[in-house]
Amino acid sequence: MKATLREEFLNLPNMLTLVRIIGIPFVMILIWRGEPKDCVLAAWLYSAVCFTDYFDGWLARRRGQVTVMGKFLDPLADKLMVMAMLIMLVALHRMPAWLAVIILGREMTINGLRSIASTMGLMIAAGQLGKLKTALQLIGIMLLLIHYQYTVYFLGLYEGTVNFHDVGMIVVGASVFFSLVSAAQYFRGFLQALEKRRVEDVQ
Repeated sequence: MKATLREEFLNLPNMLTLVRIIGIPFVMILIWRGEPKDCVLAAWLYSAVCFTDYFDGWLARRRGQVTVMGKFLDPLADKLMVMAMLIMLVALHRMPAWLAVIILGREMTINGLRSIASTMGLMIAAGQLGKLKTALQLIGIMLLLIHYQYTVYFLGLYEGTVNFHDVGMIVVGASVFFSLVSAAQYFRGFLQALEKRRVEDVQ
């Protein structure tokens, strides 16, 4: 028996996804206040919200609750979180606007290609570089949310001052590099799939 739309909306994995969406304005409020303590809290909340991104998908598969609603909400929550954080970082002059445009433009372009590929029935495998890009992007944004310099301790072996903004920009820069490389790979895969379909149609 298929679940109703309401039942899909209220199952546990989808509720966790909704928590991610609801958490976005709270992170934005904290980062907008701008005090060092608020920025650390924003980074912790952002990290917790991002963690549910992996947990809700695992839970949906484990419980057999993979739904159409979940397939819609999960990427929506991801894109809303990244978009909101980039806008806030640009508004607070923690990231140049051109860098945010590259990140968002890449995502919009690839999402558009995925939609076209899906309507045409083309299968294009996701590359490992795309996953690396996502991980670096999430970490880089978290570091930019913290922003300030702090003395850090690592297992009692290291003590020093870390400028989280500078480190964050390096990590985000690396994520942009891998995002452009992975986008080029996706374009190539898309064109190869089109050519393969054309050859099959001719035959």
